[in-house]
Amino acid sequence: MHSSKNGHLRLAGRPADYEKLGIAPVAVGQFEDGQRIGTEKGRYEWWYFDAHLDNGVTVVVVFYTKPNVSPNGPLAPRITINITLPDGRSFVKFLDTKPELFDASKSSCDVRIGTNRFVGDRHRYHITATIEEISVDIELTGDVPAWRPKSGHLYFGTVGQEKLFAWLSSVPHGLANVRYSIGKEEYRASGSGYHDHNWGDVPMQTLMHNWYWARASVGPYTVIASYITATAAYGYETQIVYMLAKDGKIIVDDDAKVSFEMDRIATDGKTGKPVADVTRYTCRDADTRYVVSFAREETILQAIFTDRMPLLKRIVARLIGFDGAYHRFTGKVTIEKFEGGVSVEHFDDRAIWELMYFGKARPST
Repeated sequence: MHSSKNGHLRLAGRPADYEKLGIAPVAVGQFEDGQRIGTEKGRYEWWYFDAHLDNGVTVVVVFYTKPNVSPNGPLAPRITINITLPDGRSFVKFLDTKPELFDASKSSCDVRIGTNRFVGDRHRYHITATIEEISVDIELTGDVPAWRPKSGHLYFGTVGQEKLFAWLSSVPHGLANVRYSIGKEEYRASGSGYHDHNWGDVPMQTLMHNWYWARASVGPYTVIASYITATAAYGYETQIVYMLAKDGKIIVDDDAKVSFEMDRIATDGKTGKPVADVTRYTCRDADTRYVVSFAREETILQAIFTDRMPLLKRIVARLIGFDGAYHRFTGKVTIEKFEGGVSVEHFDDRAIWELMYFGKARPST
């Protein structure tokens, strides 16, 4: 259903793809969470972690080889820490540092940026980072096996000129024990954690017009769901990425069985992008149907990319019409299972998800 509708976009999953990439169709190798691509012009990579802690705190930590919207420069290591507290306070920290302070293993996940480190083996991870008055010390233990959509390699364009966006979810769900300090105050909490890893060979905004991405843990279920819309150059083609696990075992990960819909779309006052209050993924498998809905309650981060650029770059970005924006939401996720049209299970919980919008807002059709 979703395979290459007009030849602009393909999620590699042919035997020849696995062979060429040196990976197995299902089992994820240790090296797959190591450094997978160089740091020369155009190439980028990052290792991402997030957690919802039982005390209501959200923690997001990312190690980058370079800022994700400007990969055309040389290696420019960056770390970000975003901590959102239940009282509404939010800390957004950036550390940009010298290329010689970056080191990453190619055989397993072991990324160092100065004294900060992101290390693990697809099951257990240890992440330490300090930026200004904020520091985190995280232990993550996975309880759902490492997963990627097919080969994890999404190719845009025609053979011979294919551009890459790759994705591995090393820990779709796990237990996170987090120690975090804000100034002199130190806290400890645990909760639901997640880690994934992305890389590519051209700026993402040249490939993707926008994407919704979400991960959640609800009752016995873990879900990872994304809806990617390619840029006009690739025919605004779409790709769903979807994984549903129950009790630590993956039960559905065939995107061809999944459809996506949005409800209550309104323009975000700060970014000018259309934002759906509700996003819904429906998976049909024989007589069974799973419906996963995300209902936005709060936008915890809005970033207009040009805000972070030096003045000259900002002017150029406006001239070429680049007005990308990022939104991170929290709210309620609901998973409902139907057998023959009858609801047999219903769970809900808190979740975090995002809308990355690189392109200009498209006129609604």
